[in-house]
Amino acid sequence: MELVAALPALLLAALVALQLLAAGYALTLADGAAEAGALALAAGGSAPKAARAALPGWAEDDVTVAVEGGRVTVRLRPPSPFRAVAERLAVSSAASARPAR
Repeated sequence: MELVAALPALLLAALVALQLLAAGYALTLADGAAEAGALALAAGGSAPKAARAALPGWAEDDVTVAVEGGRVTVRLRPPSPFRAVAERLAVSSAASARPAR
């Protein structure tokens, strides 16, 4: 009987843990995408295109890439069943490079 009563709390704890893992994964992806964008910028290519290409397909609608000077910033919302949660847990990463001359 106690197990049945505790089951909702266990499910909620599992959902929170999985969401935090997804946020950590999104941060790792954002780091790689920002670096790819900065490398493309240094080589004279398109930083936003390179950053987006470095991300998996599910992130296509959840990413924002900004370029200011030699700095590439990637903002990524982690996968989540709830849009508001994804917005709150959005991660950002930045990388810098000198543009090619």
